[in-house]
Amino acid sequence: MTNILLASLFLPLSHFLMSSAPLRAPLVRWLGEKLFLVAYSGVAFLAFAWLIMAYRQAPTVVLWAAPAWVRAALLPVVLLAILLVVAGLTTPNPVIASAGSLFDRADIVRGVLRVTRNAFFWGTSLFALAHVIMTGHVAGVLAFGSVAVLGLAGAPILDAKKARTHGAAWDAFARATSNVPFMAIAQGRQRFAWGEIGFWRLALGVGLFLAAVLAHYQVPALTGQAH
Repeated sequence: MTNILLASLFLPLSHFLMSSAPLRAPLVRWLGEKLFLVAYSGVAFLAFAWLIMAYRQAPTVVLWAAPAWVRAALLPVVLLAILLVVAGLTTPNPVIASAGSLFDRADIVRGVLRVTRNAFFWGTSLFALAHVIMTGHVAGVLAFGSVAVLGLAGAPILDAKKARTHGAAWDAFARATSNVPFMAIAQGRQRFAWGEIGFWRLALGVGLFLAAVLAHYQVPALTGQAH
């Protein structure tokens, strides 16, 4: 259990420390921007790999058993999470590292950016939180909780960083978008446009969701127990 605890702590802490100004600035001066991004990506990959291996090797200590109706009610949340991740990874977004030049595009706020400017963060967080509830064991709470913390805290941290580095361009972008999904739409600052998201993104997201559900129930050992 110590291994999964350490891996769960290392994942968010390594991200936050390497992206913090006191540590990032000297590392960028020493390595250069490109090498720093390579190192950052390498640490992130190792952190996730460690977390996955620790999760699969951890003993199953049950805290609660989620009723079938709860698991069923969470399936739409998981679907939304996967759609946000797919759209977030495939939609041009100036918030993404090394994409700051996109702030200059007048039509950049399209598709999923009308819903949230941090779709990937919110998608991974919703996915993780749903699995915290569905797994109901210590390893699941630690592993998926770690991912949820990374996503929920990472979005505002990234927003603050972009605000510092892009000034007026960020202000205009932030006024037209929101961090919390659908907030800008609810406030009348933005509109929802299915067509801009792209049918292929929706189809890919639904396909991944169905494949995950099928694999989940056919191979319960992959997640420690059937949900």
